[in-house]
Amino acid sequence: MLEGKSAIVTGSSSGIGLGIARAFAAHGADVLLNGFGDAEQIEATRAGLEGEYGVRVRYSPADMSQPCQVREMAEFAASEFGKVDVIVNNAGIQHVAPTEEMPDDKWDAIVAINLSSAFHLIKAVLPGMKARRWGRIINIASAHGLVASPFKAPYVAAKHGLIGLSKAVALETAEFGITSNTICPGYVKTPLVEQQIADQARAHRISPADVVRDVLLVHQARKEFVRIDELAVLALFLASDNSASMTATALAMDGGWTQH
Repeated sequence: MLEGKSAIVTGSSSGIGLGIARAFAAHGADVLLNGFGDAEQIEATRAGLEGEYGVRVRYSPADMSQPCQVREMAEFAASEFGKVDVIVNNAGIQHVAPTEEMPDDKWDAIVAINLSSAFHLIKAVLPGMKARRWGRIINIASAHGLVASPFKAPYVAAKHGLIGLSKAVALETAEFGITSNTICPGYVKTPLVEQQIADQARAHRISPADVVRDVLLVHQARKEFVRIDELAVLALFLASDNSASMTATALAMDGGWTQH
């Protein structure tokens, strides 16, 4: 499905990003991984994907909060693969606190990584996509890009902004064979969510199971976490030729959460 294509997936050393990167590699795309973590484990993941699927897999440790590093990552991918056809803006961080207690540096970091990094990467790859008249921009927002929850002001603001950015880019690039769409997952059991479960259990003095049932999934009608492989299949479709007429959309995969 993606033979001959190349992709950058940010925040792909684990979780949703890694699941999407794996799906892309399995369908023939060269992939640039990005993210923080143990260097040996990341290299093992990179080499494993390359060996299993017979595609080129590279890694960039670029800090998504630094625009110059985002641009350098895009240049590195283009030099390694010859071009960048698909980008997945997945990198994200979270911090939970009442708005009046939210540290300024947390606001700045969350907006920088969850929103501004997507702008900088899109800006870096658009000239090449326009010249080739083909490109796929996939932004991983959240159900919090569609609705709000308390104590998550910077995260909610950034994810709402990401959907707006995606729509604006879609309208600008529609005549160049480029699509720009946003996926809005409900809760996915990633390392980020695992940490939230532990934090909430301590804060509320309840069990992790109670946190999952009564806090995280209380509005998720299906009462199950969204699976990474489900999101990867959706991203794969959005990265393919089959999605040429789908652009400027925000697609919820949230077990019905945003319908409450």
